[in-house]
Amino acid sequence: MVVKLWCRTSLISSTACIALSSHSNRSFFNLPTPQLRSRAQGLILVNHTCGFLGSGRLGQVRTECYLNRRRSSMMSSPPSAASSPDKQAEQVDRLLSGKNDDHGGVIVELTNEPVDPSLFATLLKASISQWRQQGKRGVWIKLPIELANLVEPAIKEGFYYHHAEPKYLMLVCWLPATTNTLPANATHRVGIGAFVMNAKNEVLVVQEKSGRFRGTGVWKFPTGVVDEGEDICDAAVREVKEETGIDATFVEILAFRQSHKSFFEKSDLFFVCMLQPSSFDIQIQEQEIEAAQWMPYEEYVSQPFIQQHEMLKQIAAVCSAKILGKYSGFSPVETVTGFSEKKSYLYLNKNANGDESS
Repeated sequence: MVVKLWCRTSLISSTACIALSSHSNRSFFNLPTPQLRSRAQGLILVNHTCGFLGSGRLGQVRTECYLNRRRSSMMSSPPSAASSPDKQAEQVDRLLSGKNDDHGGVIVELTNEPVDPSLFATLLKASISQWRQQGKRGVWIKLPIELANLVEPAIKEGFYYHHAEPKYLMLVCWLPATTNTLPANATHRVGIGAFVMNAKNEVLVVQEKSGRFRGTGVWKFPTGVVDEGEDICDAAVREVKEETGIDATFVEILAFRQSHKSFFEKSDLFFVCMLQPSSFDIQIQEQEIEAAQWMPYEEYVSQPFIQQHEMLKQIAAVCSAKILGKYSGFSPVETVTGFSEKKSYLYLNKNANGDESS
């Protein structure tokens, strides 16, 4: 059978029974709805529904294809048999387009244009077969939220949820018959607590309108969560500014705590950071903060809540040692990694003369 179709590889690569045109800008593949129109000179003119990809968009058009009458099995069988998925799979080899990762796997990123679930299932099955033959290991499918209807066919082929973000869902499948070594989803949330002290040995403290401390009368350090792509030192400065209106400069990390099964069953890293204030007039964030003030440090430490909790007592002891010059934390040193030129920070302990110690 000879099929003449305009074709350009995009999301789908069509390799069997397709004539390529060098000046085309679309990708076509057969869909199971051929209808006989006329015959001429030994070739059969078929009015055919085809799928196409133009600028990454999947849709349908009507097109005319000339099929060799003697080679076409569709002409010798009922239309219903000719349009079956198995017959179509024999006619055109259709695969999802993906890029190889650095670990022997494949990453497939779909656009947000609509895709028929049954068509996607057919493409996925053929692609998985091809990837197995190629010895691929993990397969990742980045599914835009607009294509949530494709989750079910992917799950039926062995994929499972890896993680979700506001605009996409990441599905993954381990192909070999060996132990799955794919990395798990992010396991930790990162938070900060800001120890900010002025020249009068007064510490910046707040009372919150929500959370476990609401209505308790407890005065605490400003705290918050590090945003995606944000450095710890920048997050501490931001949280202090947002909650109290105080401008401050990051000094160092004094200590950190790791806990587990805290936020949606994830682990938690909490960094106690010391900051130096450069402004002193408090302007609270009314949405989250009930009150804020500069409190004498000894008064802060003597709160019953602080004295009754071992971890908070230890944090207070570290802060006291820092005030007395008997403790040195970890200061940020700007650097770049060996894998990219992106800026990052290495937090180091420094001795009295400013040299970085190991």
